[in-house]
Amino acid sequence: MTDRTHAAGADQGAAGTDQPTAGATQAGPKEDWRGGIRASGSKQLIVLLVTALLVAGGAWLLGGKAGSAKSAPLNGAQAVQVTGDTSGPAPEVGKPAQDFTARTVKGEPISLSELKGRPVWLTFGASWCTACRAEAPDMQAAYTAAKASGVEIVSVNMQELPADVVSYAGKLGLTFPQVADPDTALASKYRVMGLPSHFFIDKEGVLRSQHIGVLTRSAMDQQIGTLAR
Repeated sequence: MTDRTHAAGADQGAAGTDQPTAGATQAGPKEDWRGGIRASGSKQLIVLLVTALLVAGGAWLLGGKAGSAKSAPLNGAQAVQVTGDTSGPAPEVGKPAQDFTARTVKGEPISLSELKGRPVWLTFGASWCTACRAEAPDMQAAYTAAKASGVEIVSVNMQELPADVVSYAGKLGLTFPQVADPDTALASKYRVMGLPSHFFIDKEGVLRSQHIGVLTRSAMDQQIGTLAR
């Protein structure tokens, strides 16, 4: 009698470590069935652990590996993968920002070196990025308010063709320069890992701050105000 009581208690303890099942607290003769449940629970635990590690690793890449610039909150950034050349130095706050030469979707040449002497807000986004579309009206409003101070916004549209960027900017009424980056050449240079991504460059061409994710209008005004001093 005592042996059977101990055996039942042992089975109850083992069942408590797995998912609750009907009748799991009662000892039964089908040990193979119980073994299958325990094995299944172990496999599920392994899958959950691996998934958690992958999620944590992705967040670390976005928050701490997007270049050597100071990490910033993700704030709804959409993870992306660049496919261009990343052999050059990564952007670093307090050091000169990487120069680039491109053409706007209107066919006008543009480069960071030619904008030296003016504060530059370099932003990476895309029409297919929900967060980018959400903050675009605030960016336009901030640009309109600060344009007189000489601040320039250059918007790089990752994995987009010029025609698509023209359509997107037209629908949202965006008037600041737009650059298409279909092969992620510029995004790769700046080690963009999430959209939207923002780089604030002072009049001397030095990267002063970096932000990954959505910016509020007040944060935009604050960043522009700091650059314009």
